[in-house]
Amino acid sequence: MFEVLVFVYENYWRGDACPEPQLLGRKLSANGFDADEIREALQWLDGLSFATQGLQWTRHEDDRSATVTLQMAEDDDFVPSPDTMRVYSAAEQAHLGAECLGFISFLESAGLLPARLREIVIDRAMAAPGDPVALDELKIIVLMVHWSTGIEPDALMLDELCDDTRDRVAH
Repeated sequence: MFEVLVFVYENYWRGDACPEPQLLGRKLSANGFDADEIREALQWLDGLSFATQGLQWTRHEDDRSATVTLQMAEDDDFVPSPDTMRVYSAAEQAHLGAECLGFISFLESAGLLPARLREIVIDRAMAAPGDPVALDELKIIVLMVHWSTGIEPDALMLDELCDDTRDRVAH
């Protein structure tokens, strides 16, 4: 399924540029993807579309930094307190694993994953196969969640999502 998602990301700039599921399924089939992989990916993308429905991005820039604020079209009252803490259920801990939970925490602490997007990432990761989900697969999920909102992740985010960290030397 993740190979299909990467293909979709590489071939369609934004989520709204992606064709309807039937046409996309035919294109994926023509590119040699297995019918089961296509079905799984289309179901997953449908869930992603549903989860990101109504989200709007706003970008606030000043002289020193650019911050991205995520707003819900129908719910402007939800603003999480900076003191809140996300507690993961036992099922989430088992399915995501320590490595993925640590990566989500890193993205949050770096200001790259707002609370609403975090919840969508967790929802889509829980809908993904694998037990636990591999870190490389979670990175694809994060990339696809950003893709579906229509805003390209910033350079730090792309570096973390696309860089092969196995050859990094710890400082």
